[in-house]
Amino acid sequence: MRVFLTGLLVLVMLGTLTILGFGVATLWRGGDPRRSNKLMQSRVIMQALALVLLAMLMLLGRH
Repeated sequence: MRVFLTGLLVLVMLGTLTILGFGVATLWRGGDPRRSNKLMQSRVIMQALALVLLAMLMLLGRH
């Protein structure tokens, strides 16, 4: 279970980094503000998911 959660955490963190990169690129090019807002919302959701997974891993590490 711990290995699965660790792998999932890594994937979520990489997804967060990717979405952040797309968001920065969109802002840099002066793209569609709606798309930029959607990317920001997606990044926040991915970060929240990463924090939940990290908390779960920390709780598993206690036992």
